[in-house]
Amino acid sequence: MLDEEAISLFRAEMKGVKPLKQDTFVAARPHKKKALATIKEQREQQDTLFYFSDEYEPLLNEESAVKYLRENEDSHLLKQLRRGDFSPEIFLDLHGLTREQAKLELAALIQTCEKEHLYCASVMTGYGTYTLKRQIPRWLVQHPKVRALHQAPKEWGGEAAILILIDV
Repeated sequence: MLDEEAISLFRAEMKGVKPLKQDTFVAARPHKKKALATIKEQREQQDTLFYFSDEYEPLLNEESAVKYLRENEDSHLLKQLRRGDFSPEIFLDLHGLTREQAKLELAALIQTCEKEHLYCASVMTGYGTYTLKRQIPRWLVQHPKVRALHQAPKEWGGEAAILILIDV
């Protein structure tokens, strides 16, 4: 609270001052960086989804453990994946998701691995109706960033998971 003397001193100093007229409004500018980053992320996800075709049938032996090795890769990579020499740096659990949701999540996983420079990922498919367990490898072998994949060893999920090596 101001005392009476301070108020009268203030009024004396302000005598004859003309008040400013403020009649313009300057709207805040939208953050272009955030908008551009969001657009870029959406485009990258769409680009990644481009590789996942439901019609493509790769030559995968579905009788034994799921495995795939990209051309011109060292065949020792599959052995290392099978033995558990690579530790997953990121995990994706697809339990309870539909095929379309799983496809989006896979695209986001690969995109994240590229951004964060993560070379090994684990995808938990679960058992269920085996729909995702059969489809996930078919999608993954189509993506150019996937170097190799193998059914995970027991400590990383066993038959219900797939280890993936990503080219970062």
